[in-house]
Amino acid sequence: MSAIESLLRERRVFPPSPAVAAQANIAGMDAYRALVDEAERDYEGFWARLARQNLDWHTPFTNVLDESNAPFYTWFEDGKLNASYNCLDLQIIKGCGDKVAIVFESDDGCITRLSFQQLLERVCRFANALKSCGVRKGDRVAIYMPMSIEGLVAMQACARIGATHSVVFGGFSAKALNERLVDVGASILVTADEQRRGGRTLPLKSIADEALAMGDGAALKNVIVYRRTGGAVAWNSGRDLWMDELLEAQSDVCEPEWVASEHPLFILYTSGSTGKPKGVVHSTAGYLLWAAVTMKWTFDIKPDDVFWCTADIGWVTGHTYVAYGPLATGTTQIVFEGVPTYPDAGRYWDMVARHKATIFYTAPTAIRALIKASDEDPSVHPQKYDLSSLRLIGSVGEPISPKIWVWYYEQVGAKRCPIVDTWWQTEAGGHLIAPLPGATPLVPGSCALPLPGINAAIVDESGQDVPHGEGGMLVIKRPWPSMVRTIWGDAKRFKDSYFPQELGGGMFLAGDGSIRDRDTAYFTIMGRIDDVINVSGHRLGTMEIESALAANPIVAEAAVVAMPDDLTGEAVIAFVVLKGARAQGAHALQIANDLRAWVAMEIGPIAKPKEIRFGDNLPKTRSGKIVRRLLRALARGEAINQDVSTLENPAVLEQLSILR
Repeated sequence: MSAIESLLRERRVFPPSPAVAAQANIAGMDAYRALVDEAERDYEGFWARLARQNLDWHTPFTNVLDESNAPFYTWFEDGKLNASYNCLDLQIIKGCGDKVAIVFESDDGCITRLSFQQLLERVCRFANALKSCGVRKGDRVAIYMPMSIEGLVAMQACARIGATHSVVFGGFSAKALNERLVDVGASILVTADEQRRGGRTLPLKSIADEALAMGDGAALKNVIVYRRTGGAVAWNSGRDLWMDELLEAQSDVCEPEWVASEHPLFILYTSGSTGKPKGVVHSTAGYLLWAAVTMKWTFDIKPDDVFWCTADIGWVTGHTYVAYGPLATGTTQIVFEGVPTYPDAGRYWDMVARHKATIFYTAPTAIRALIKASDEDPSVHPQKYDLSSLRLIGSVGEPISPKIWVWYYEQVGAKRCPIVDTWWQTEAGGHLIAPLPGATPLVPGSCALPLPGINAAIVDESGQDVPHGEGGMLVIKRPWPSMVRTIWGDAKRFKDSYFPQELGGGMFLAGDGSIRDRDTAYFTIMGRIDDVINVSGHRLGTMEIESALAANPIVAEAAVVAMPDDLTGEAVIAFVVLKGARAQGAHALQIANDLRAWVAMEIGPIAKPKEIRFGDNLPKTRSGKIVRRLLRALARGEAINQDVSTLENPAVLEQLSILR
């Protein structure tokens, strides 16, 4: 056993309980292997069967997979359908019109329940409102909203009329919003006056105004504003429209626009290893298919489930497992505006108890924070609440350590709820590697095996498979329906990023390092292989943060790397060279605080460096290349035992090892 394998391996195995397996949608490993075998025998037939069983088609497809223009694959391309129809109308046709679709709890505890019929009517009114503003099929609509029913309605309304939505996380700055608005060419921006989080009121409309004042948004015609708090906002009478006033005149009937299978459902921006965010484009049919199938497989969804995914709609998890997957399977779901620690750190557990949630899906960052809180205040420990309604719990966004996994299993799941530790990413559209609760024996810290139809592997830098027990790069060897179609406006970047020629150009490079267990072949994710930092499950490009720092007039140069963090998994650490003398002492602390605030303004609070260290220079080779491996070692507090004779300036290592 290699040293790394020994470090990562957790020897305990938790098999599915007989009670879970007896009622599971996929019961037992034989059932799992049968699906894997079906996909291997007849790949296109496997996906065609799933597409016909899980989606309602206005025009049935006859072509399944077209690989003639690889890697720009197309699926079911001659079929037509509508995502909103599949999520709403179809549930009503099935007799679920009066079933609760959404239980919304606001930050201050107010609760709103909407049936599928009521949600459809709201979506239709907003769809008609968009059409009254001139939005047509293929137009892009940007959504910069709090976590809310209105945010979900806006997404579904875009899908209903064939507009492509692009949601921007409500914590992003004006500059980040501007970059996305300009790149996507949005004709409409949907936002709110303010948002409420953790008992605080935070601006949205004023940030949107600032973003639009930066210019280059020539395509934008209107800003539709949801009146969330009633707070005073600046107003542009020729551009801005109150959502409630706009909706008053609209009909609650809107026929769906039937779109081609490959029609872009949404564009979601994710960080890359260069400064410019990548606009990940997802199709309609392939994406919606996998959202529905993974709800049934990974979450073992049942008609009476109450599902709660805590993700914000600004991230892909909030797209797939809030805005689309639950609705496409007719599932009642909880939608929450607030944060897990307000008014106290028992908020999540209290909500599970009150709403009788049966499935709870959150990030390791939240679990770590709640462990810390319950250690400090036993009154908010999960065992103080009635969590008996839970039958399944899940983890998403980053690897979960075995220690945190065991706490989650024992203290939240009461040793009876299987944990589905899911691996996927924005580009994947839905889960790719995850346990199946009624089939897969669980190993803490491992996301287990690929879902049926997903051909995952681990390769070396030349694209060759590595033996189990050795680390390498995680790849997917065959296309799957929900995969990213392209990067908006940059097909070359799409090919270079995800299908690099170094690996032969035919495998999807996920960007994560992984290792497979020698005995079980289970996957364990080891972190990013590119310059992306995963903070609380949010992917941040190091180049984007470095560019923000370098834009400050006092900064000459900056380099950013990840450092381990007990709460957020990874944190941002910046090494900065100022244009003047190196900052030291109290002056360094003030400059560091100023630069953190600057990054928050340029990108958003999530990107603020946890630490900033100052040096006269950065460690560079004599050819001028920054030696980032040394910066990573400094960030981890490791002694520099590596050869530094090739450095132009080895003395800066001592400067940069000191925390400011």
